[in-house]
Amino acid sequence: MKKTACVVLALGVLGVSTGSLFVRLADSPALATAAYRMTFAFLLLAPFALALKRRDITCLSGRELGACVLAGFFLALHFGTWISSLDHTSVANSVVLVNTIPIWIGIIGPLATRERVGRNFWLACGLCLTGAFVLCGNGFSLSFDTLMGDGLALAGAFFVALYLMIGRNLRKRLSLLVYATICYGSASCFLWVAALASGQQASGFTTDTWVALACLALVSQILGHTLYNWSLQWIPAGVVSLALLGEPMGAILLAWFFLGEQVGPQQGIGATLILAGVFLVARRMEKDGATQDA
Repeated sequence: MKKTACVVLALGVLGVSTGSLFVRLADSPALATAAYRMTFAFLLLAPFALALKRRDITCLSGRELGACVLAGFFLALHFGTWISSLDHTSVANSVVLVNTIPIWIGIIGPLATRERVGRNFWLACGLCLTGAFVLCGNGFSLSFDTLMGDGLALAGAFFVALYLMIGRNLRKRLSLLVYATICYGSASCFLWVAALASGQQASGFTTDTWVALACLALVSQILGHTLYNWSLQWIPAGVVSLALLGEPMGAILLAWFFLGEQVGPQQGIGATLILAGVFLVARRMEKDGATQDA
């Protein structure tokens, strides 16, 4: 089963890596893109949830339902900010910065539990900050538009860290299908409110855009996110976190091949420093998880 789980995890990472490519191929506003991604994913999961887990859904407590909706709210903020970042910065910058999730979890976790963090964590933060400066800077001339995109990608990492921390507790009591369906449904509602309130175009797209939006939901969301969530049942969370470091590399390669986006030496150095910092934190999480399981 563990070998199967590793194959599933690899497919999940590959699926997630396609997200930025499909966002770029979809000629639709950022919030509408995020809303359609969540809506299509919800519509794909909802029939299975109702058919297989109807009793689990009806037995949810108000507290559990509220927590799922809150997780969906942070998931909506994640996709809203991250997809918006791709309008302002490169795929390389965006996917590297949005994958600083373990760093944010390492910062938020101790604030909630009042636990002290070790020196390795601060070393990792130093690597990430240095890498972010190298990645985002262009000599001594910083583009405001690029910086805004990089900031939105970092915000996306922060919000998905909150989503994952809420989900970590809920997944102990709820099945993946029930949790994902409610989260995706509530996230789509929040995103539609934001998209319509901001006056973004929500229809009249080309066939190519509709295909890209459908692939974003089916491949990136259902295949990608759902498969690596499933793999958590069989593979330690720290290993999954480390495997997901392959996402930026996959996304950068796809952007180079299909979109012609080049990665310069400065971006390469910055990305390497950031991913090294994320690796240190993810490895620490894996060791902590193994200690707790022992």
